[in-house]
Amino acid sequence: MSATTPDSPSATQEKLLRATEALIYSGGISATGMDLIVKTSGVARKSIYKHYPTKEALVAAALQARDERWMQWFVTATSAAPTPHARLLSIFDALRAWFASEGFRGCAFINAAGETGDPASPILAVARQHKERLLAHVLALVQDAGLPRPEERARQLLVLIDGAIAVAMVTGDLSIADSAERAAATLLASSG
Repeated sequence: MSATTPDSPSATQEKLLRATEALIYSGGISATGMDLIVKTSGVARKSIYKHYPTKEALVAAALQARDERWMQWFVTATSAAPTPHARLLSIFDALRAWFASEGFRGCAFINAAGETGDPASPILAVARQHKERLLAHVLALVQDAGLPRPEERARQLLVLIDGAIAVAMVTGDLSIADSAERAAATLLASSG
């Protein structure tokens, strides 16, 4: 017998988190009401509040789930190249593929942080955690490449990553990943 059945809380929560994530990514947090979440997920309001006492808690949990999936994808996408230098530049191959994917709407974490005014919000905490995890992965790639000043190089690459994501979302110019890659190559070639 399976430990998880379609009616178990974990299956219900997964369905709810996936629906919430899709809704807030496509339309934003403010534009996504609880009625729409109930309708889209098929999860009763009472069940939602049993697991998540507030919409903010639900959104934070949905973003945490997205962070897990996105980081797993990104780490895999940037780990296959044959050399440490190529793995660093594969960041931009991954971004190109993501930008061209159906439904690309930029960084869910930047988008969510932009809608959150409360510095103590759990939504903002999840967005910060995502950027910290992304920076840690980029730092590991920089360290593997043996570059000088790895912490600063990783931070610079994070700026290029997030800048490319924002420009691609706002302008629809997917070739911005190429520009970011050229900037990264220049940065990685410099000795300072």
